Amino acid sequence: MTPRRPLVIAHRGASSIALENSLAAFRAAAPQGADGVELDIHATADGELIVHHDETIGGTHIAKSTAKMIAALRLENGEPVPTLSQALAAIAPALQVFIEVKTLDPRFDSRLFEIMDRGPNPAGYAVHSFDHRIVQRLGKQRPALRCGVLSASYPVRPLSVLQDAGASILWQERSLVDESLVRTLHDAGKNLFVWTVDEPADLARFVALGVDAICTNFPPAHEPSSGRRGGRRHDGPRHRLHRRARRLRGRADG
Repeated sequence: MTPRRPLVIAHRGASSIALENSLAAFRAAAPQGADGVELDIHATADGELIVHHDETIGGTHIAKSTAKMIAALRLENGEPVPTLSQALAAIAPALQVFIEVKTLDPRFDSRLFEIMDRGPNPAGYAVHSFDHRIVQRLGKQRPALRCGVLSASYPVRPLSVLQDAGASILWQERSLVDESLVRTLHDAGKNLFVWTVDEPADLARFVALGVDAICTNFPPAHEPSSGRRGGRRHDGPRHRLHRRARRLRGRADG
């Protein structure tokens, strides 16, 4: 049986052609052929949700700063640091958005829910985190919310990991995925997302294994079939993937 095409998720937006976690990267995700976008959030001291991977921006600690302080900063591309509201507005409504929660004081859980509810595509939003306690907490408050847990180790009991956090999606680091893990999750009706896949050989292996989603810095190249989506060819980006992926080896930090 031919494996189904996995969901293609743009890692921090279209980060191969624009600065990661920037409005430019989020706007570029849909034209690049992504099905979804992954982004990271931190909460400021006064409860604004900021999209950024690291806990600091140019030496300014997000959690110890106010929203006004962060708004005065600029990214390397000259753009302001996006809030979650701004990021969701910049992403094409048809795309799913997977929000990695880096830090979130329980006081601001309602703020996260409010922003998702007011976004262009509330039904298409999901949360995940390395801190499984956050996932568990958010899921208890919103039982219908799609929740995932990040993993950089091979779980002995993967279903227990998901059950403990109340999650249905395991976000697994690419070097720790095999047929047994895929089968165990699928047999239980759970999903397996793999991060971060930038090598063509890895792509072919994960497609053959039947994973549910691939998070990548190069969404246009990640076509598991004949290189077509909707009749469009992506040969150019596919060839560029080989060169770029070699330069970006090791950039799989979730």
